[in-house]
Amino acid sequence: MMGRRLCIALLVAVTIAMVLLLAGSPSVAANTQQPARTTAEVKIDNFTLAPATLTVTVGTTVTWTNQDDIPHTVVSRDKVFKSKVLDTDERFSHTFTKAGTYPYFCSIHPKMAGRVVVR
Repeated sequence: MMGRRLCIALLVAVTIAMVLLLAGSPSVAANTQQPARTTAEVKIDNFTLAPATLTVTVGTTVTWTNQDDIPHTVVSRDKVFKSKVLDTDERFSHTFTKAGTYPYFCSIHPKMAGRVVVR
């Protein structure tokens, strides 16, 4: 009689464990979600970059938009990213996947320089 009760108790415990496992846990589901992607913008106008220094979080996509009447480029000093020549209203985007400081410049007008700080 005692063996049968132990068997039933064990079966109930295993069944409950399986139901909980299959049902999932809200805390487990929350931990597997990807962080929200964020975006930021830099405007190129009148030979300036605005903002000249941009601070973002890892995973942020930064978009540079040339609002100037002449072409510009966006080139990182460490060769992480490089745009084509951007005419008026053209854009270039890069997603930053690692923390660090990324200085960049316009290869046509090297005095035009900025940096993206990724935390």
